Amino acid sequence: MKKFPKDFIWGAATAAYQIEGGSYEDGKGLSIWDTFCKTQGKVFQQHTGDVTCDSYHKLDEDLEIIKSLGLKGYRFSISWSRILPLGTGKVNLAGIDYYRKLIEGLLEIGVKPYVSLYHWDLPYELHKKGGWLNRDSVGWFGYYTKVIVEHFGRYVDHWITFNEPQIFVGMGYYSGEHAPGLKLSKFDLFSIIHNVLLSHGTSVRVIKELYPNAQVGIAPTGHVGVPFTNSEEDVEAARQGMFEEDKKGSRSDDFSTFNYALFCDPIFLGRYPEWVTNELTLVIPDSLDEDLKIISTEIDFIGANIYNSGTWKKSVDGTPQWVNQPVGHPLTGYDWSVTEKALYYGPKFLYERYHKPIYITENGVSLREWVDENGEVLDYTRIDFLKKYIRCLKQAINDGIDVRGYFQWSLLDNFEWHQGYKERFGLVYVDYSTGKRTVKQSAHWYKELIETSGEWL
Repeated sequence: MKKFPKDFIWGAATAAYQIEGGSYEDGKGLSIWDTFCKTQGKVFQQHTGDVTCDSYHKLDEDLEIIKSLGLKGYRFSISWSRILPLGTGKVNLAGIDYYRKLIEGLLEIGVKPYVSLYHWDLPYELHKKGGWLNRDSVGWFGYYTKVIVEHFGRYVDHWITFNEPQIFVGMGYYSGEHAPGLKLSKFDLFSIIHNVLLSHGTSVRVIKELYPNAQVGIAPTGHVGVPFTNSEEDVEAARQGMFEEDKKGSRSDDFSTFNYALFCDPIFLGRYPEWVTNELTLVIPDSLDEDLKIISTEIDFIGANIYNSGTWKKSVDGTPQWVNQPVGHPLTGYDWSVTEKALYYGPKFLYERYHKPIYITENGVSLREWVDENGEVLDYTRIDFLKKYIRCLKQAINDGIDVRGYFQWSLLDNFEWHQGYKERFGLVYVDYSTGKRTVKQSAHWYKELIETSGEWL
């Protein structure tokens, strides 16, 4: 097969709360994760992100690692409360200085910054005002966007508004597993979804007004559909299964946010799926038509976060049918299925439905691993995982899918939300007691992949 495109962006990704630490330093305000982690029983073994990888103090070391791996792009998020301690109002210049140092450091080593504005860490002061349930959140996020882009827009040309709204909405406000740990009704949940999408559209307009040539996207996730066989019928069943209403809800009323169409159809098609409007008609705002014009403000790319998939086939009655994985199917350390075809069919179905270029903004695997007696982390299972997945991505590109980059999750082992430090996704091992970084075998493999544009896959 052909190489990846010459201008293909090979990168790695992180998020502010997961790696930075410095949670109470230099004027930073509290986020909902700062408070959630202090609530008994919410996070594995009561872990917190207070220090995590300490990248706030080890930025130079992490930039050296990024340079050594030959990355072309680095995706990171900005901590809203580090910039605006109260969520709005006065700007914390120490926070601005930190991200300026990061961005300028990346540019100095020839690495393109891809900036996520929101990766789940809402300022706590805004949570106390109702957070995403308050329609004022649209204005809050618009102001935050303006502050960031005014400071960094001249250096950054790729922006992501929200990371995985399916997760921070569903797990934060419905199942209660993530911050802020609420279990609201599906009617309240829809109000949050609508406010988040309206905030996204508002943010896009702010960015484009300040820098019309900026590239702006969003990074959704959801159930990727993979066909049980290669038959046209099963492929169509997988396509439908990927975008239909998710019946595997996280609560007894079987409503789930883990769905592409719920968040992406309003953005790219200018409408909510019919099953949404039918079920939630009582809380649809009178301003829906005008809101959808803002929500569907044109963006430039989709950032797809893909780790695994479900399998679908055409049932006897012609509808899509979920197929369970066979006994003994391989699982990751996180107990996620290893389904490499997700990186073929996920981009394929997203591109065919929404007709936008795609970046794989997250893909990777958590493993149970440690530094051996020789001071190495020989994570050959991760190499095998990446090889299989990236090979499928290459096939998608060769079949005409417009994929422009791949970001490995994650550069560093880090704080994995309600799982604390139990899961290790990094290309670089982090000893959390000392902060020492150990570059894993998979990182050396990834460097070679980048240098050869994946020609040998």
